[in-house]
Amino acid sequence: SKQKNEINHKKRFHFYIFKNKNIRMKHIIFSFVLLASTFVVKAQTADEVIAKHIEAIGGADNWKKVNSVKLEGTMQVQGATVSMTQTVLHGKGNRQDISFAGMNGFLIVAPTTGWSFMPFQGQTAPEAMTAEAVAEAQADLDAQGNLIDYAAKGHTVEYIGKDDVDGTEAHKLKVNLKSGKSETMLFDAKSYLLIRLVSTQKADGKEMEVITNFSNYEKTPEGIMVAKSIGLPFGEMNINKVTINGSVDEAIFKN
Repeated sequence: SKQKNEINHKKRFHFYIFKNKNIRMKHIIFSFVLLASTFVVKAQTADEVIAKHIEAIGGADNWKKVNSVKLEGTMQVQGATVSMTQTVLHGKGNRQDISFAGMNGFLIVAPTTGWSFMPFQGQTAPEAMTAEAVAEAQADLDAQGNLIDYAAKGHTVEYIGKDDVDGTEAHKLKVNLKSGKSETMLFDAKSYLLIRLVSTQKADGKEMEVITNFSNYEKTPEGIMVAKSIGLPFGEMNINKVTINGSVDEAIFKN
């Protein structure tokens, strides 16, 4: 009868809906599993890139022995030679000395204080850094690099794909530092050496993107690789002397 056919049709319809709900649920579960596995792959990829990078620059064992690093170099700015020296004492301080046009300036960051004196920018006396600036710069006190035992240091890392750096394929990592600051690191996909760092800096109350390029790596007697050419926004710094674990007087990190 017509009524019986309608009842059977409704039964088939309800069975179809129930069956498709199960199908949809299976699809949803599968999608969640796929999404979760994607995050795992990304995490593994980030750690894989970091592991290969650390191996390429001399290995974790060698870098964990580093207590101080001193880089001395020069660069040309508007036809004049600028001499620059950076001294990092692990966990104690980071000092940059700059000599230009007969004037000497410096930038100091310590665990709780910081100072800047740039006479070629019009400063007539050293100025204390704000507490916020000092906190953001704490990662600069790491002589071993932020990626060595990064999780134990409170940093997190995300793999965000590949990019092209002047014709070189590069793995791209976003590093979220413990201070809350983040930076993007790009590694040569073949050598796993760091070739570009993209960070933000504050100038005149505004944030600006700063790109630093690294090249011409050389191995030191301590077995670690150091970039001898550093491309800064205002020119390329050529490192002519690298001192690892030399004696450093902590007094240089005080104004």
